[in-house]
Amino acid sequence: MPYKQSAVSLRPANPDGKGANGFMLDWYLTEPRGVVAKPRRQVLAEFFTSMLALSANFKYKPAEGVSNYLYLVDGDWLLSLIAPHEWTEERRKGFVGTCVLQQDMTWTIDPSERLFEDGPIADAVSRFFDAFAEKMNTDATLEEILPFCVYKMPYYQRLYANALSRSIRAAVILGDQTDIPARDWQLRLTTLDLSRILHKN
Repeated sequence: MPYKQSAVSLRPANPDGKGANGFMLDWYLTEPRGVVAKPRRQVLAEFFTSMLALSANFKYKPAEGVSNYLYLVDGDWLLSLIAPHEWTEERRKGFVGTCVLQQDMTWTIDPSERLFEDGPIADAVSRFFDAFAEKMNTDATLEEILPFCVYKMPYYQRLYANALSRSIRAAVILGDQTDIPARDWQLRLTTLDLSRILHKN
């Protein structure tokens, strides 16, 4: 059966989104585009990097293809449009990497050098990775643990987490990888490490 985004279409009648407003317009604008089947390694890597970006605090609507800068500030993640060279030296010390939202609503992260040095940034990302792996230690399928609606998330994080979930679900369906327990996906994490997930270009 061909993939469908949802049982009920939430697209505005106008294909350009005109006439839609509020949540409906945001939903339309975050519709994943260009989703393709992907190897499990890529699905896991994109799931991880996207969740790291979406765990950050931000109060703006991210745009596709625009550089967003991830920082660790007092133990919390912060996503900002302000580049490291525009911050104070103290803030630059917390620079984790440059995050970019892709058209399929996954996020890529180009890591800073600090992520590969011993210190608070590497430690924090490693803890996040361990928590991510633990979340997948379940018999539920990957599709069932995707963050379609996490009420405790602020609006934009929740909106883009839902878009990410729609994207990954579509990729899994296209790749004939449905109904696989998340624990089986987790086994693939043992063959990955942060330097391979957050690969240097």
